[in-house]
Amino acid sequence: MLISIEELMKKSDVKFGTSGIRGLVRNMTDFVCYAYTVGFLKYLEDNNEIKKNETQIAIAGDFRPSTDRIMAIVARAAADMSYIPLNCGKLPTPAVTYYGIENKIPSIMVTGSHIPEDRNGIKFNKPDGEILKKDEELILKQIVDIPDNLFNEEKYINLFDNNFLESSMQSDVETIYIKRYLDFFPENPFKEKSIGLYEHSSVARDLIYQILRRLGAKVTKLGYSDIFIPIDTEAVREIDVKLIKNWILENEFDTVISTDGDGDRPLICDENGKLLRGDVSGILCAKYLQADSVSVTVNCNTAVEKGNFFKSVKKTKIGSPHIVKSLVKEIDKGFKTVVGYEANGGFFIGSKINSNSGFLKPLPTRDAIISQLSILMLSIEQKKSISQLVSELPQRFTLSSVIKNVPPEQSKRIIDLFSKNDAKELDKTIKKYFGNNFGKIIAFDKIDGIRIIFDNRQILHIRASGNAPEFRCYNEAESEKQVKKLNSQCLESLKKIIN
Repeated sequence: MLISIEELMKKSDVKFGTSGIRGLVRNMTDFVCYAYTVGFLKYLEDNNEIKKNETQIAIAGDFRPSTDRIMAIVARAAADMSYIPLNCGKLPTPAVTYYGIENKIPSIMVTGSHIPEDRNGIKFNKPDGEILKKDEELILKQIVDIPDNLFNEEKYINLFDNNFLESSMQSDVETIYIKRYLDFFPENPFKEKSIGLYEHSSVARDLIYQILRRLGAKVTKLGYSDIFIPIDTEAVREIDVKLIKNWILENEFDTVISTDGDGDRPLICDENGKLLRGDVSGILCAKYLQADSVSVTVNCNTAVEKGNFFKSVKKTKIGSPHIVKSLVKEIDKGFKTVVGYEANGGFFIGSKINSNSGFLKPLPTRDAIISQLSILMLSIEQKKSISQLVSELPQRFTLSSVIKNVPPEQSKRIIDLFSKNDAKELDKTIKKYFGNNFGKIIAFDKIDGIRIIFDNRQILHIRASGNAPEFRCYNEAESEKQVKKLNSQCLESLKKIIN
């Protein structure tokens, strides 16, 4: 059966988001996952990046109930195309991506990241890292040939599944990933640190524990869960905020850290239990690494520009492929220490970074652990608490919220309401739907959704999620109290528009 990936996407409603494909589990059938994998590998074949009967394909996944099935189907597709599937086990996305880069082979991560378990996804990585938007466009053009009746051969598929799933090389991948950090940081730097690790259902929990222990920290495991918990680092659940604060108060930890489900978006709090937003932790991490160039998504806190910490700050559309593309451009311009981050906290290392202890190899994908480690090191070196480090940044406060179950076509209609090319017309629309919550418009852009800057130094940014049927609202203001009130008001106004 011949089918184009573009046609498959429309029929299945399993689509490329900001990073990889995502969809409801019921739509991510064996056929759909098999076909997408074939399309990805055919694209690499066309570019002469892989060779049949020689190239290995590293495959890993998160802890969602649907992940084993999808991993096995991905492996089956690779094997049927005469490639060698490697079961890398249940590992964080950055670990399997790094393994692929180190071995110059493609890697595939089965994960829905931070979204609920009724959804899943597949992240495709080339031998040099993440696929970019131009790669997605060419993958969609692939025509794949799926053998007739392939998915009626249940006995054969089940036998293959069992063989693949029982032959894990997870420990080999873990060893390489742990070594990455031991080679960069000094010996036992955290020997005086007491750290809480919020495990929940993060696939990164065991690896992070090992890294922290190997770096000398006293680590207490907290909140383990066998049930998948969709932690969204841009919109942390109130129950998690309270849990983390209580753990800090009860145990006097220096910090509590965690990640999202696939371990590529970090959480870290200060010694008082206050969570750092990803676009604040990103600044501190970049400062510790002494970055020359920093690429950030357009929804990030403007303290990165106002602080004048870096020679170059580049703003991109939201999504890791856009950050990666910007890193390459900044390296080509001659910047030596090139990094990037997103508002969700994911941190990217574009260039080799040297330290007194060793060096850190590039990892141009979200890496959730480098931020926490770097912030702790900055705290130690400057002999300041994490809250003190944050207080020394330009005092700009950001907050985001999400409205779930908003279909893409409805999100588009909302954005179209505000897609004015004239500031006066846009001002009228803002007043119509948001009242007098804002000042006069002084600038706006359409880099990703609609982002508006007002003369009272407030910011409103609205956009559709690229990964799920959700609508997001971001605000920035000069005080925490102000931004909380503003975000709440904007959220209520948006709900009225939607309903």
